[in-house]
Amino acid sequence: MKLGILGTGMIVKDLMTTYDELNIEKTVILSTENTLEETEKMIKEHHFDGYYLDYDELLDSDIDTIYVALPNHLHYSFAKKALEKGKHVIIEKPITANSQELKELIDIAQKSHCMIFEAMNLHYTPAFLSLKADLKKLGDIKIVSFNYSQYSSRYNAFKEGTILPAFDYHKAGGALMDLNVYNIHALIDLFGKPVSHRYMANIENKIDTSGMMTFDYGNFKALCIGAKDCKAPLMNTIQGNQAAIVVKAPLSQMTEYEICYNDGTSEIKTFEKKHRLIYEFKEFIKMIEENNHTKQQEMLELSLLISKLMEEGRKQEGIVFDNDR
Repeated sequence: MKLGILGTGMIVKDLMTTYDELNIEKTVILSTENTLEETEKMIKEHHFDGYYLDYDELLDSDIDTIYVALPNHLHYSFAKKALEKGKHVIIEKPITANSQELKELIDIAQKSHCMIFEAMNLHYTPAFLSLKADLKKLGDIKIVSFNYSQYSSRYNAFKEGTILPAFDYHKAGGALMDLNVYNIHALIDLFGKPVSHRYMANIENKIDTSGMMTFDYGNFKALCIGAKDCKAPLMNTIQGNQAAIVVKAPLSQMTEYEICYNDGTSEIKTFEKKHRLIYEFKEFIKMIEENNHTKQQEMLELSLLISKLMEEGRKQEGIVFDNDR
């Protein structure tokens, strides 16, 4: 893989801590004048192959894959340009601001014979894959409750009138898009499409600072909570009539879970504590190298369903992004 990285934000810095394990053939960064010093430092530290200030020049190079790690509202436009140039794209979560944008990208990708991946790491971690297999131990599922509540330092600035991207409806921000998206990805991967769903949010300045989405699966109910204006000890549970699974960490970062049986016994599953991003990127590289469109399409359909559910949910609460217009 010859990778062009768009952005130098927190998620890119996080990826850099494990980047050497990926054996990427070539890496360049798209920089801006404002982030040039930061970009040059990153290039020096990781022995990258350079940077571009002009996106079109980057796309005209021999780079074959673009990693879009920009604010949410920019995912669609930068990914579209890359696909039209015949590049594969890896897009940070949430993949696009709305489902229409994603549908358009899928159409372009099919015409260009390119692949699209949503960088939602939990689908690929050993712990989550094991949890998925262990659902059969729970009997009939009755209640699912996922909670990712994390008080944001940016919320203080938001209250004082400084609107950063995570709290900006102009930039497709909000608690649903930033945190609850992890819960919803986990839920839909585990159980598929619900019969119905409803989002209830705390709205400040036209954006959801926290909220909960309920899901009706007919024979069981689910709740996903995401908050940036308050916090709580993280607890995720899947309750069946024979046992329950308990995860005391964000689902995207879990390396352990416990199965608690009705007879009072329990079983703890523990997994290697490798960096959570390593698994998804290795899978993306493998799918591209093997030209595995079947697996890629399966994950893309999951992303599209989740995008639709989240879009419908926020519109239930009157949350409208500039990208929707």
